[in-house]
Amino acid sequence: MAEISEMKNVCSQVRRDIVRMVHAVNSGHPGGSLGCVEFFTALYFEVMNHDPKNFTMDGLDEDMFFLSNGHISPVWYSVLARSGYFEVSELATFRLLNSRLQGHPATEEGLEGIRIASGSLGQGLSVAIGAALTKKLNGEDSIVYTLHGDGEMQEGQIWEAAIYAAAKKVDNLISSIDFNGQQIDGSTEDVMSLGDLKGKWQAFGWDVMESNGNDMEDVVAKLKEAKTRTGKEKPVMIIMTTTMGNGVDFMMKDHSWHGIAPNDEQLADALNQLSETLGDY
Repeated sequence: MAEISEMKNVCSQVRRDIVRMVHAVNSGHPGGSLGCVEFFTALYFEVMNHDPKNFTMDGLDEDMFFLSNGHISPVWYSVLARSGYFEVSELATFRLLNSRLQGHPATEEGLEGIRIASGSLGQGLSVAIGAALTKKLNGEDSIVYTLHGDGEMQEGQIWEAAIYAAAKKVDNLISSIDFNGQQIDGSTEDVMSLGDLKGKWQAFGWDVMESNGNDMEDVVAKLKEAKTRTGKEKPVMIIMTTTMGNGVDFMMKDHSWHGIAPNDEQLADALNQLSETLGDY
């Protein structure tokens, strides 16, 4: 089991990885990536039952994770590398021609840890339900995890999948929403208000929890609690309040950092705010 202090050190390094990766190619999505660092670190270093050194596409007898909002690939790539799926040095190839680390996760290049291509929003929950049902048919007690953006809740396919998961009692599924209130064109409230998001998921038949997505202790505690709620005939949803750009002051709560890279001066400023704890790639 990882200590909270160790995971916080991982978080600082992952944030350094994120800003360096997007700066190097002047493209990518730093805002949402920075806001979800605690979630990914908790999942891969503490909560999920997985085997980084023996990755298989079918994930038999281990937990599986699907990233639906695939544009935040920088945080996922960093945590995959830092947890042992592939060499940390490969992060330097992010978004380069013929790289396995494409801007949105893809399977063609055979990157360990990636089981579906994602980033076309709305699809990840449907895929995860299929994986969860397969595990049930196989007699496994493993759990399937997903992550979604709050702007993604504006996609109709999400709600079709939500109805299905509850109706079919897919109770080995734990989903989370990165609820930062920002999307590419502005705040979710201005673009298309999500209203009572907790009430909506409850009405669709899910067991709904809430967490502070940038508090490592709370993220770990809520994910572990969610595991205790599986197997009870309801899928579990965690609405995870986060801050876009968390950890880099000039990016925080600013939707414009959804999909732009820092310049040289901004990169230096960001790195000055983040401790190098595990060594830069």
